Amino acid sequence: MKKDTIIIGTRSSKLALWQAEYVKGRLEEEYPGLKAELKLMTTKGDKILDAPLAKIGGKGLFTKELEAEMIDGGIDLAVHSLKDMPTEVPEGLVISAITRRLDPGDAMVSLRYRTFRELPRGAVVGTSSLRRRAQLLHVRPDLQIRDLRGNVNTRLRKLEEESFDAIILAVAGLRRLGFGDRITQILPQNMILPAVGQGALAIETRESDAELRRRIAFLNDEETVHCAAAERAFLARVEGGCQVPVGVYAAPDTAGSLCVEAVIASVDGMRLYRDRLSGPAGEAEHLGRTLADRLLDMGGLSILQEIGLLQNR
Repeated sequence: MKKDTIIIGTRSSKLALWQAEYVKGRLEEEYPGLKAELKLMTTKGDKILDAPLAKIGGKGLFTKELEAEMIDGGIDLAVHSLKDMPTEVPEGLVISAITRRLDPGDAMVSLRYRTFRELPRGAVVGTSSLRRRAQLLHVRPDLQIRDLRGNVNTRLRKLEEESFDAIILAVAGLRRLGFGDRITQILPQNMILPAVGQGALAIETRESDAELRRRIAFLNDEETVHCAAAERAFLARVEGGCQVPVGVYAAPDTAGSLCVEAVIASVDGMRLYRDRLSGPAGEAEHLGRTLADRLLDMGGLSILQEIGLLQNR
């Protein structure tokens, strides 16, 4: 039986609301007569803003509460930034659609400097991401990386109010919120690889809700799905339940094939292992796992073991 109203669960940050409103609008446009309502929720990651993400715990910080509400029947679907989703989805739930990816890159925003190269020695750079921290320090070990939490608007305000020379944010988030003009420089991928799924939205539903899954199938972008499968398979192979400094990006190579590039780095950036692998798009998960094994064998495993010991103290 078709429902006339769909309840969409979302976090209440401006970016999360933009994402949920986007899906709401697409659904109502596709199905005239359908009404989509938003249900705003707060997650653990939204509540704890005075500690680095890596110390709070890496899995499900921005998704667990939404998923619990969906399992209980309080919402019909949830819209997430794909990069926030753990590689394991709770039993009974499924990612039913992944939208076409926007720019997956990371942006530098600065009030004083035009490029990353212009940052002076000892410059203070804000980010809450171990992935960004490690890769930036590998290129510029002189930088002072300071933790920066909060939503996009909060981080931009802190750039102006606190002593940051620059902050690093996702390109997609800035553009979705209309802050594209604040981007000083999009950092090149040979310097910094993005987070898994960065730039794409994931729509999560109950696995049993076949009718809703059929309805949202039009939002699924096959190319992005293949890329995400490779990236998430890579992360699933290397993560040990904690935040780890890894970056990975998959993109179409030649017709029907993918190129996957990934990095594992120590938190201080002193050690960094990077490699790439190409193969059929239909074998995306295998490509991700194989590349992960390569990097672990190169030395990545010792880095992840050290990080796990530090975070378990």
